[in-house]
Amino acid sequence: MRVDEFDFELPNDRIALRPARPRDAARMLVVRPGADAELSDHGVRDLPALLEPGDALVFNDTKVIPAQLEGTRDRDGVVAGIAATLHMRTGADRWKAFARPAKKLHAGDRIVFEGGGAHLTATVFEKADGGEVLLVFDRSGADLDTAIAAVGHVPLPPYIAQKRAEDAQDKSDYQTIYAEKEGAVAAPTAGLHFTPDLLRALEARGVEQHKVTLHVGAGTFLPVKADDTNDHQMHAEWGEISETTAASLRAVKARGNKVVSVGTTSLRILESAAQGPDGLTAFSGETSIFITPGYRFRAIDALMTNFHLPRSTLFMLVSALSGLSVMRRAYAHAVDQNYRFYSYGDASLLFPAPKPA
Repeated sequence: MRVDEFDFELPNDRIALRPARPRDAARMLVVRPGADAELSDHGVRDLPALLEPGDALVFNDTKVIPAQLEGTRDRDGVVAGIAATLHMRTGADRWKAFARPAKKLHAGDRIVFEGGGAHLTATVFEKADGGEVLLVFDRSGADLDTAIAAVGHVPLPPYIAQKRAEDAQDKSDYQTIYAEKEGAVAAPTAGLHFTPDLLRALEARGVEQHKVTLHVGAGTFLPVKADDTNDHQMHAEWGEISETTAASLRAVKARGNKVVSVGTTSLRILESAAQGPDGLTAFSGETSIFITPGYRFRAIDALMTNFHLPRSTLFMLVSALSGLSVMRRAYAHAVDQNYRFYSYGDASLLFPAPKPA
């Protein structure tokens, strides 16, 4: 499909720069496709009433690390400022990163990062297309993690970082309350709406809660530069689903209840784990799954997610689930009704378009 089919107008003032407080006070647009696509305005706190006892929510328990590093490269006395956004760990002492400006880096260059009383050095081991570099650090394992935590910054999405600087509040705001496994460089933002009270209300309703892991990479923010979706290459991300979780979710579907993904990241790892002949099974490894209209969903029955960028892979994904025309109508409604967009914005609960006869 042509990428421009996924474009839409979004006023600049609809981009949320701070989350709702409390988190579950955010609004939520419910989209039920059909002959007469139904759009209904709700709040995140209405989620328990919108689900049935026996349904299951699937959360991504990844934890955001301070993956934005600012440093300097000194080559023969010529110093250049370098920003590096870590996006995938490939070894105890190495990370893939997006560097800026990458044109000032060559293989073999050393970059010094300082902050928080720590000093960290990385060597550019190799350089790839699109500003991606492989950095080998002078520390490894937990020692490297500690140094990154000291010198790094919260990797706010570009559309927020361009409007204001990161501050101390973002360290808690840009993290789900159930984050557990360190490795993400972007938050699974649908999960930012959950509070302990909301989780208790869901439990009281009889809605199961399960966790999977997908370490969200910085590639999630990269623009789609191709003119056709077939020509776009997704960056790989590492994820994991246990067999215990897979079996529980198979049982949910077998009894006729819904598996509801909290966020596109949970959806992507669930669908990656459901590609084989046995359906949803345990999974551990990298996935670069790219979901566009025409995709047949195997693992999930509904999706809770935020509102996404025009022409983005995430807007393509939600269009694959609920239908492009339905989602264009839903987003027009959201703009008209002053919903807040993107990572700190409001939520939507999307149901799938009816299967063709």
